[in-house]
Amino acid sequence: MQIDLSGKTALVTGSTQGIGYAIAKGLAASGARVGLNGRTAERVEDAAAQLRAEVSGADVVVVDADVSTAEGAARAVELLPDADILVNNLGIFGSADPLAISDDEWRRYFEVNVLAAVRLTRLYLPGMTDRGWGRVQYIASDSAIVTPTEMIHYGVSKTALLGVSRGFAKAAAGTGVTVNSVIAGPTHTGGVEDFVYELVDKSLEWDAAQREFMRVHRPQSLLQRLIEPEEIANMVVYLASKFASATTGGALRVDGGYVDSILP
Repeated sequence: MQIDLSGKTALVTGSTQGIGYAIAKGLAASGARVGLNGRTAERVEDAAAQLRAEVSGADVVVVDADVSTAEGAARAVELLPDADILVNNLGIFGSADPLAISDDEWRRYFEVNVLAAVRLTRLYLPGMTDRGWGRVQYIASDSAIVTPTEMIHYGVSKTALLGVSRGFAKAAAGTGVTVNSVIAGPTHTGGVEDFVYELVDKSLEWDAAQREFMRVHRPQSLLQRLIEPEEIANMVVYLASKFASATTGGALRVDGGYVDSILP
């Protein structure tokens, strides 16, 4: 399957590192013009330079904007007026005593994890429907389905994204625009290695260490290793392609079998 996104423009929010960067890289490698997003110009410029070095001929647009705010979303549109592909990847997470999470913290999680995606969808979806082609995606989490007691506020915000995705898919029905969410499972991102080695034998090599971590601390995973960001990016790139033209309103899992459920 040869995925060619030449002539398409994509915006990937929160894409200077981790899953977001892997998605941006995958889209660029498939020929898309990619808007790389982060809050500061220096951070985004550094990531853009890295992406250009890793992907020959990559067409990268620096979108330095805090899209968790209405002002930042408006700036993103100024810097990248039209997008054929919108990947709402931006998100924050953290553990907390569920009885001690304040109203302000709940609001912050919904502002960043949910409303940022809603705003950008409202801003970019009309252009997609006018052109008769587009892809909107939301990066959700296994926590959207298996709510963690130490991260209820995070899990519920990701559950909300599944509803947002399904709702906008209905709003775009029959227009040539598809809207989907991607449920990411336990992923190998920055800081995770340190976390793993806090819980397993530090003398183990990384491959053995992560498998031991998964066996003991994430036994419900069928993959029994952490997911690499590129593996999530592969799903996103596919959903952005012409090959996924009949897939919309869905919640597609890249969770390594972590969620013990047939659907979604």
